[in-house]
Amino acid sequence: MTKPNTAERKDLQPLPEARTEQVGYAVLGIGTLTIDELLPAFAVGQRSRLAAVVSDDHEKAVATALAYGLTEADAYDYDRFEELQSRDDVHAVYIVLPNSLHRQYTERAARIGKHVLCEKPLAANPEDAEAMVGVCAEHRVKLMTAYRCQYTPHHWRARDLIQNGKLGQIKLIHSVNVQVEPNDGQWRLRDGLAGGGSLLDVGLYCLNTIRFLLAEEPSSVYAQTFSTPGDERFEEVEETVAWQMTFPSGVIAHCSCSYGAAHARTLDVFGVDARLTLDPAFDYTDLRLTVQTPETITEHRLPETDQFALEIDHFSACIEEDREPFTPGEEGLQDQRLMAAIYQSAREGRPIKLEKIEKKDAFRGSPPSQDFAERA
Repeated sequence: MTKPNTAERKDLQPLPEARTEQVGYAVLGIGTLTIDELLPAFAVGQRSRLAAVVSDDHEKAVATALAYGLTEADAYDYDRFEELQSRDDVHAVYIVLPNSLHRQYTERAARIGKHVLCEKPLAANPEDAEAMVGVCAEHRVKLMTAYRCQYTPHHWRARDLIQNGKLGQIKLIHSVNVQVEPNDGQWRLRDGLAGGGSLLDVGLYCLNTIRFLLAEEPSSVYAQTFSTPGDERFEEVEETVAWQMTFPSGVIAHCSCSYGAAHARTLDVFGVDARLTLDPAFDYTDLRLTVQTPETITEHRLPETDQFALEIDHFSACIEEDREPFTPGEEGLQDQRLMAAIYQSAREGRPIKLEKIEKKDAFRGSPPSQDFAERA
């Protein structure tokens, strides 16, 4: 038997703040993600507004600015980035650049007093990530890692079900995030720009979401990597990674990611009493959450939301209220360290024991409010 579990909807939604009162952002990088997802998210955000765009293509920057109600003066190139310091209406920057550039522009933003929302992964390696956390602390600006899956109603419902014992004691987790990456010259296949292959791009979703759902840190990792011989896409970065994580609670998680397999993004959590499934688990829209017991399959039907708007608005709320973001730089840094351990395990062919961390949600800040993530 299948039964629905619908989220309670509010009849009255909060009105957006007046545009001049919202937190203003300069977006760095005008690629596919920015055009297709981020700029539309600003249009529906409650607390956030687009104030400027920065690109190495001036004509594209001007066209983008004009298309979103800005002026030509709001379009910058990277050499003029520091001019944003004089813009009182630009409170933060959203970095949407190749991974190896995240550190440089975080440091530049911090030095001119702008808060930083940085796309995942936080950096190309743990050293850069640690430097980013340090420079933002030094200049007293906020740094948030853009982990949208920690802000959606579906992922929060899954977390609440797990944390409240609705599945019984958790035993196993399986998660897969795979796609066929085209050989079209993009930076994600260049180690100098990406810092790694499928693990840093799509495998990170498995790693980070499992840590979020369990609210605990793994105690060991054991991994293997594989790249198809002769495939020029993988001359610099890995194609496939499979790894296992063990947690202090006894949970064992099996994860797989690849740039060479047909699209699939799934997450299954197996408890003593029930199984929770997110399929798809990491897409921008149409997430599906079900819970299966021996007697029933329950679908948790939740309102469709703009995931990027939720994420951005949370950061804006933290800026306005002087709170630590739920996914601060430290959260991104922890994932960088764990991914470095996964790579080390694959190279050395052995499990890697990790630092013991007992605190729940050890690297997270203040949770998103009910306004930004409806929860069970």
